[in-house]
Amino acid sequence: MTEAKASTAIAPMPPLSRREFMNYAWLASLGFVFVVGFGGATYFFSFPRFKVGEFGGIFPLGKAGEALPAPEDPPIHNLEGKFWLVNVNGMIVALYDICVHLGCLYEWQPVSARFECPCHGSKYTKDGTYVEGPAPRSLDRMAVAFTDASGKVVAPADPNAKPIKIPADKELNVIVDTGKQVSGDPHG
Repeated sequence: MTEAKASTAIAPMPPLSRREFMNYAWLASLGFVFVVGFGGATYFFSFPRFKVGEFGGIFPLGKAGEALPAPEDPPIHNLEGKFWLVNVNGMIVALYDICVHLGCLYEWQPVSARFECPCHGSKYTKDGTYVEGPAPRSLDRMAVAFTDASGKVVAPADPNAKPIKIPADKELNVIVDTGKQVSGDPHG
């Protein structure tokens, strides 16, 4: 009976060699680096942090009396913010500077007093409304708001980024939130 017990007993495991130990350590460190790297990349991708004055963040433009174009002035192109600042009869709007058709950069044409895309000929009014061409909708807009000297929002942005009335106080600061883009109205 002792013979039967001896044959069914589990043999002890031989000790790990240095080579096996190094292989296991290398695999464990690779797994650790993968998990930490993937987790970190996922975190930073999921929660973008845009700085002030960087596309995707807030653009402070200065005092309303100095930063805004007059109604008869041509639109002001802000290259860093990727928007056109337009005054339409005392209302201000920020238009994303990418054509909604295929992503070309459209330009203001003073002769025709409208925006025109050089790639495929889409045309838009001064406030970004579709006129003609292959574009499926009007230009996309960004939220514009006015704040006082302390940073308190005095005239909040329209939720649909429609043109906002310019306040009478020219000392208010103008801000454009490039992280809040609203698609233009589809044409029919």
